[in-house]
Amino acid sequence: MLSNTCKYAIRAVIYLAVNDGSGSKIGIKKISKDLKIPSPFLGKILQLLSKHKILSSTKGPNGGFGLGKNKENIFLIDIVEIIDGIDSFHNCIIGVKYCTEQEAPCALHSRYAELRENIRKMFEAATIEMLSKDIKAGKRGFVI
Repeated sequence: MLSNTCKYAIRAVIYLAVNDGSGSKIGIKKISKDLKIPSPFLGKILQLLSKHKILSSTKGPNGGFGLGKNKENIFLIDIVEIIDGIDSFHNCIIGVKYCTEQEAPCALHSRYAELRENIRKMFEAATIEMLSKDIKAGKRGFVI
């Protein structure tokens, strides 16, 4: 459902939230190494998130990336919307062009509609703060 780019973006934001203790920025090379994401690709993702104020970036020798707003104000749906858009919460799962409840629903429409809606609601409710707290408390792993 999510592109690899979107998964990397979510992982990077969670990583920055978990490592947000000192308030200093984390360099792209460290983030890239720790998350095992190529630097040029990750750089484009982080710049896009910075452009949308999810992250903040500072250039220079002590530069890097940090959160652009409070963890409790960053929802998963915000990241998904920036990277992938929200079409996946509206479009047909198998790509039928005119798949709607009113017109000609595809064979999977009724089975997938409820699941898609539940996933959307979860993304709208889940904050980076919630996820990073679980990781810090040891309730959830953060396997890189």
